Amino acid sequence: MSTTIDVPESSHNVSKEKAATIIAPKRPGGWKKGVAIMDLIVRLGTLGSTIGAIATMANADQTLPFFNQFVQFEASYDSFSALQFFVVTLALVCGYLVLSLPISIVAIVRPHAPGPRIFLIILDTIFLTLATSAAAAAAAIVYLAHNGEQDPNWLAICNQYGTFCMQTSEGVVIAFLAVVSFIIMIIINTLALGKKH
Repeated sequence: MSTTIDVPESSHNVSKEKAATIIAPKRPGGWKKGVAIMDLIVRLGTLGSTIGAIATMANADQTLPFFNQFVQFEASYDSFSALQFFVVTLALVCGYLVLSLPISIVAIVRPHAPGPRIFLIILDTIFLTLATSAAAAAAAIVYLAHNGEQDPNWLAICNQYGTFCMQTSEGVVIAFLAVVSFIIMIIINTLALGKKH
């Protein structure tokens, strides 16, 4: 016949375990979930700036009378192929951003899954290139509109078409903000992939 005596754990050890639990609670997702939420917020901001750039450029239009009201000169975004390229390309980028929102939400729900982040990094890089090329092409035309070019005798038109030039310049600036946002999204997702914990 054996007798066993239960010795209670010392209260000192129990309090250490409780303190460790209070100091370092385990949360599902941790900082990667926070990074994924930040990616979604930046993605929504990029979508907004892309829509703003498209709307600003598409509404760039100014008509000037020449001698009388029947003969007029008009400057609009569709008068320049580079500005048309800008609007069409940013519309594609905008469509991609809308379609990427569910993938970004999956990265929030499953913060440790690398698949959605890798997919977003690849597609973000492709559409970053498209957005940059569109913004750069439009910036070249806006520069010529403001300053002209002496060698081929291209005249600056912004002295006459001030409203048109202001709207196209605003569209280009907003597009470059979207480009910077794309770079931030790529950096965020790359950092989240690089660290294990």
